[in-house]
Amino acid sequence: MEEHSLAADWDALVALTQTQISVVQLDSGETRIRQEFPDEEVLESAAARLRPILLNGDACFYQKALGALGYFCRELPLDTEWVKAARAEWRLRVDPSTPEESGYWVLISDTVTGEDQGLDRHKLAMAWIYGDVVHHDMERRQEGDAFGLFERFRGAVPLVAWAMVGTIELLNYIRALHEDGVLQLRQEVLDERMALKSTTWEHSGQVFFAPVGTEPPTNASTSLPKDWARLGKSADLSLPNRIWGTPTACRSFTAHA
Repeated sequence: MEEHSLAADWDALVALTQTQISVVQLDSGETRIRQEFPDEEVLESAAARLRPILLNGDACFYQKALGALGYFCRELPLDTEWVKAARAEWRLRVDPSTPEESGYWVLISDTVTGEDQGLDRHKLAMAWIYGDVVHHDMERRQEGDAFGLFERFRGAVPLVAWAMVGTIELLNYIRALHEDGVLQLRQEVLDERMALKSTTWEHSGQVFFAPVGTEPPTNASTSLPKDWARLGKSADLSLPNRIWGTPTACRSFTAHA
């Protein structure tokens, strides 16, 4: 989560956790109510990364990680209090049990049928996340459908932002406990790459080619079968060929017809 573009500006991310509304009274007497949000695609990618952290059935569910942390800190009163406070805040902000805890709710009325409907911010947010983005949950989608895409999106913004904040804060707390020796984590756990810095694929190596239909290599460690030739300046690629690439750092197989 901390590699996501929304987390690049921490103050802006924290601001998204709150429902900030500007109200302007125009000379005409009209009142304009305005909220500004990130691009929908940006929030979609954040929601996709958050999905396993939100689901109690997944191994990296936030509360599972917090529970494990509580176990290791069970004899440390200050850390135990932090874990309890983090658990309570997560439940309130990410999994509220009442519409009042959700922050706000939206009421609509169909002037044709006279039907009234209401949905709180949390349910609108879940309808967007699981109905519009990472799943096509028909039950959630139908529940939020009458309110429109923007109301579902608007409800999701503070939930996604706060879940990001809570996740990053938990990660930093784990790092601090590791540095203090309370947790003994393997270094590769902390160093593992979680997001790509660049999406340009480029390697130095050798390229071999052979006519289409030639026997392909069976693995990356054995010699090339017969009829494979190394690509050079004088190579004739006028006919369809199969390509074999061997980067210098490690021998891997990439075949193209």
